[in-house]
Amino acid sequence: MSCTVEERRRVRRGARVIRDEVATESVGVLAPSASQFGKWALDAVLRGADLVPPEVLRELALAGSTLQLTPSQAEYQHVAATV
Repeated sequence: MSCTVEERRRVRRGARVIRDEVATESVGVLAPSASQFGKWALDAVLRGADLVPPEVLRELALAGSTLQLTPSQAEYQHVAATV
């Protein structure tokens, strides 16, 4: 199994868990060619969160992801992470 396949699986798993565990507006997985970071990326918009919830941070850590700084807007928290 290649690194790319493993990275994709980790990002998809993280997206699925985040979608199931916290209130989200959207959750997406971006391939390196579509990501502004040039890596597999998870992009999520969380509803009603001032900060990134501990459940999300935990899942990102378990996936070996790196949290990318993104600004929040109004009652939404934007989360981007790369593998």
